[in-house]
Amino acid sequence: MTTMFKLSAAVLGLGLALGATGPAEAQTKFKFTLDWAFQGPTSAFLYADQKGYYKAEGLDVTLDAGQGSAGALQRVATGAYEMGFADVNALIEYNVANADKQVKAVMMAYDAPPFGVYALKSSGIKTPKDLEGKKLGAPVFDASFKLFPAFAAKTGIDKSKVTSVNLAPPLREPSLKNGSVDFISGHYFSSFLDLKKIGVKPEDIVPLIYADYGMDFYGNAVIASPAFMQANPNAIKGFVKATIKAWKEIAADPTLGARAAKTRDGLIDEGLELERLYMSLERNVLTPWVKKNGFGDVDTARLERSAEAVASAVGLARAPKASELFTDAFLPPKADRMMPSK
Repeated sequence: MTTMFKLSAAVLGLGLALGATGPAEAQTKFKFTLDWAFQGPTSAFLYADQKGYYKAEGLDVTLDAGQGSAGALQRVATGAYEMGFADVNALIEYNVANADKQVKAVMMAYDAPPFGVYALKSSGIKTPKDLEGKKLGAPVFDASFKLFPAFAAKTGIDKSKVTSVNLAPPLREPSLKNGSVDFISGHYFSSFLDLKKIGVKPEDIVPLIYADYGMDFYGNAVIASPAFMQANPNAIKGFVKATIKAWKEIAADPTLGARAAKTRDGLIDEGLELERLYMSLERNVLTPWVKKNGFGDVDTARLERSAEAVASAVGLARAPKASELFTDAFLPPKADRMMPSK
């Protein structure tokens, strides 16, 4: 009896040990790149990771910062990263040129785009036409910079009269402040608050937001490589599900997001990131369309209109269809994507 009990206990213990390691061994490991630094607007990814939401879906995700949407797209397109967060408009030019290996968006995050350019009142710039003859400073991977030709076409700017200056990301706002450039491009919630952080008074900033001039584009989305979509569809579904869960909780209590960003990068200003997060939620995420239709999906007709505008502005041979840019195959049901009412 004693020997049998010891044997049974040993077998049970082995089973428990195997059970404990089984899920860990079964976890899908992959790399995810953000478009920018760890900040409030993208804190849902950090929060989901810290709360164990990805792990609960059987995922082992490495989250890295980025240096621009175009750069994030390149990371995913080259296979260096399986998934990422990037401007969906950056897919337009890439997917037209790479029809056999198209990267697709699997979850829309910014239903309204945060793109824009910013000047100081002292420059005399008040309208888009005033940008002619001026110097634009931006990192080459910046989404707003990449879309500037479309903004110029929409507002009647002769872009040949605008000089572009390539700036490293940390030099963008300081270069505007010290007068090295006349205006800069960037996400509204990034450049506006980063200028404020270095001592520029908000009332001295002249924001020209693309959406305010009729550019009805989408913004950033979660993207995935074609190889990863084919090999690991359940991993993508789990990642999207966990991320939406985190975004919903942060929308209900933004302090959770700011705290998650601070936890990941102890050097950030938590108060500033909370302000940045509020701005992104109000202007880019919790739009009337999202409140009615749920977070993460797109209006295909609207996406195709924006693709046509970008294709025309940058001289592409054709505009891609919405199905070449976005798939809803990995989204949870609409009921699970409804955001909390504020």
